[in-house]
Amino acid sequence: MEGALTARDRVGIQDFVLLDAHTSETAFLDNLKKRFSENLIYTYIGTLLVSVNPYKELDIYSKKQMDIYMGVNFFELPPHIFALADNAYHTMLAEANNHFILISGESGAGKTEASKKILQYYAVSCPSTTLLDNVRDRMLLSNPVLEAFGNSKTLKNDNSSRFGKYMDIQFDIQGDAVGGHILGYLLEKSRVVHQNHGERNFHIFYQLVKGGEEDLLHQLGLESNCQHYSYLVQGECANVASINDKNDWKTVRNALSVIDFDERDIQVSCCHTACGNSFCDDIHSIAYCLLGVNVQVLQEGLTSRKIEAKTDEVLSPFTVDHAIYARDALAKAIYGRTFTWLVNKINDSMENKDSSRKTVIGLLDIYGFEVFYVNSFEQFCINYCNEKLQQLFIQLTLKSEQEEYEAENIGWEPVQFFNNKIICDLVEEKHRGIISVLDEECLRPGEATDLTFLERLEEKLDSHPHFVTHKLADKKTRKTLERGNFRLLHYAGEVTYCVVGFLSKNNDLLYRNIKDVMRQSKNTIVRECFASKESDGRRRPETVTFKSSLLGLTDILMSKEPWYVRCLKSNESQQPGQFDDVLVRHQVKYLGLMEHLRVRRAGFAYRCRYDVFLQRYKPLCPATWPYWRGVAAEGVEVLVQHLGYLPDEYKMGRTKIFIRHPRTLFATEDAFEVCKHDLGKDRKTKINQEVLFIFTEDRGQCYKYMNNLIIFYPRFIKGYMARGEAKTTDNSEYLAFVRQNYLNRLKDNLPKMVLDKTSWLTPPPVLMETSEILRQLHMRLMVRKYIRGITAQQKAQLQLKGITSVIFKGKKDSYPQSVSQPYVDTRISQYIVYSIPIVKYDRNGFKARPRQLILTQTAAYVVDDAKIKQRVLYTTLKGVSVSTLSDGIIIFHIPSEDDKQKGDLIMQCDHLFEALTKLSVVANKQSAINVVQGR
Repeated sequence: MEGALTARDRVGIQDFVLLDAHTSETAFLDNLKKRFSENLIYTYIGTLLVSVNPYKELDIYSKKQMDIYMGVNFFELPPHIFALADNAYHTMLAEANNHFILISGESGAGKTEASKKILQYYAVSCPSTTLLDNVRDRMLLSNPVLEAFGNSKTLKNDNSSRFGKYMDIQFDIQGDAVGGHILGYLLEKSRVVHQNHGERNFHIFYQLVKGGEEDLLHQLGLESNCQHYSYLVQGECANVASINDKNDWKTVRNALSVIDFDERDIQVSCCHTACGNSFCDDIHSIAYCLLGVNVQVLQEGLTSRKIEAKTDEVLSPFTVDHAIYARDALAKAIYGRTFTWLVNKINDSMENKDSSRKTVIGLLDIYGFEVFYVNSFEQFCINYCNEKLQQLFIQLTLKSEQEEYEAENIGWEPVQFFNNKIICDLVEEKHRGIISVLDEECLRPGEATDLTFLERLEEKLDSHPHFVTHKLADKKTRKTLERGNFRLLHYAGEVTYCVVGFLSKNNDLLYRNIKDVMRQSKNTIVRECFASKESDGRRRPETVTFKSSLLGLTDILMSKEPWYVRCLKSNESQQPGQFDDVLVRHQVKYLGLMEHLRVRRAGFAYRCRYDVFLQRYKPLCPATWPYWRGVAAEGVEVLVQHLGYLPDEYKMGRTKIFIRHPRTLFATEDAFEVCKHDLGKDRKTKINQEVLFIFTEDRGQCYKYMNNLIIFYPRFIKGYMARGEAKTTDNSEYLAFVRQNYLNRLKDNLPKMVLDKTSWLTPPPVLMETSEILRQLHMRLMVRKYIRGITAQQKAQLQLKGITSVIFKGKKDSYPQSVSQPYVDTRISQYIVYSIPIVKYDRNGFKARPRQLILTQTAAYVVDDAKIKQRVLYTTLKGVSVSTLSDGIIIFHIPSEDDKQKGDLIMQCDHLFEALTKLSVVANKQSAINVVQGR
């Protein structure tokens, strides 16, 4: 933030938190525009990074730039994506916890490029070995592969991501990148069979057709002409000037090899891609959508005719419309399964099999809010996802701010903000939300259509303030709505959705007899893709799958510390140097940037550690300049009193000073700039006077100066040149200087925390052994101080945590998240040993019932409103089982011969580790707790 102060007049404010008119959207935009005009595309809102796409190359991503930002305080240098990546990394190492970086913005705003820059930074900044280089190469090269299969040209962006990607980068305790894992969300499968005018299918189709080797194309039955394939030319833009499909194919082939794809794997991905092309040689020659190449259909027609193909021979029961639907459904199914298979293969290549504890930094690159001329099922899912992420964003931001205020003992002032829970409930509420109504329509017997779905919505949501249709609207609004549309008022603004296709896209059915044929195919690749029978019978609707995966993503993000990158488009035409005020204002609104700024400015605009604040501004007060000998907090109090801070302009926290108004800080900074200039002039004058005195008044000093110049300095330089050799007369003085200098620096920079394993100063070669001895001694001293400061209560906590570690460490996925959560004596008051709320499941039907679990000295009780539902004596408890996964399910195994019992007890507990550790101590049952592989 200090850099933001000195540069504020020339290039605007580098941190919006210091914007005086922080509630003014116009002032916000003016500051963005001022910085953009000077190619300064990054600006902070606290630790959130705002990035404006310049649509041109900027020389700010070189290796030299990376070196500048490595290990530097977040606000010390101008805003940059490298600064955010570096601080997330070092915070993760220092605190030994997990983090994630959420990159959001609409298509064309630069999300994918931001993700690449972060990965490139970690590839350069992390320690390097052959093994680690392999891991990093695979992480980096997974990008062009996933872009080929998951990105396409749209009206807004020539390289638009049509899926959401979450990647975990795994680091070991030393900070080395040792593995990775990718999750994919909401692949736009409908693009495989339909593209709007001016858009293309996924890149891989064009790369394969245009760049594929002649032998490969022949093997796949393809021709090197996109015009021969209906799936590739619907948008009438198979050739794009900014895209070189031939070169991109070479990049993808090379990347697949590095990621450990063998020739068979490459054949799988190419064959699955090729089959989509083969389906659409001629829309009237497709009856059964067979997987394979060179599909040839007898000319008798599509209805009840025998279909011959290179791979299989079947009898088609379809009409023309059914055949077209089946063809498209199969093409989407093949591509969706291929994409899933591809992501799994990439994960296998990046997997780290070492079971030791790792911390992660997650990268989430996901669709931004979408509003098109015609919005369909895909936009509905995307915008629902953004509603959930916005809800999470505000929750985590408020939580972070409140926690800092509480930690510093500063009173928290409530913040007014728009709570979009009402919109999330409108979409996802059980039995009444849009998703529930859509799923019911898809599954109910009878003739369900898109219009009956709309009618059901009007019945359920007729009075909802954020939902309107042609039937429910007033006269003025009705003129802007078609009869087959509904409109939602999202947090980012109004969006009108066309219901046509909602039911078919949500069902996305693949006829069972087609799946049976695929599983019996002579082609082993086909059988591999369709081997699973998970989709047989009544298939789960797309919304159910998506909602489930979105909830899983939310759980992942809630367990990590957040960092944010908000990407903005500067203009729609993607021209450099153009700043469209209206477009940027719209994005600022729907990305919630003003909301975030209001939260960050709640109460105090600026906060800074006492030692940092004092070090910067101490020249402004005679009592603190040049040295302050006391406690830093007291020095800051003396300094601000001297500067005339009013009582309501600042607060003193435990470790930081909080300043309410930017103008107070700017006045302090202006005084510092003047003072710094005067100090520079005084120092120069003093040095000139000292030199003049030496040469005119003090001959002895003059002789000493000349002696140093003639004898000492050459010897010092000679010692430097021989510093790597054994100690000699030539280098002894230099080595002594090096030792003294290192020990002095070490004295002032000793680690303050036991968990700080990274900040120990790197010693010169001559002090390697000494430095290691000192590091161990210092560590013992810190451990000794820490142990002496532990209270009896903390000691009991550590002992319980030790028992938990023995039972669960390395066995259950969610164990690491439980380490930092303290155990309590009971979670329901007034009971003897321990009690906690649980959900108990019936053994027949698995109906969930809220209960309490109470542990006494002799038995465990399941209680409902003071009524005992079940008692399990510890002496009869055969064992306890939990899974290796992240769930909270606990099973008590009870002997079946015990007539008084109802069989095994199945429960879900939010504090599983705490509850079972307490049970193991009270009942002495540590050996009876089993962690079972799988569910």
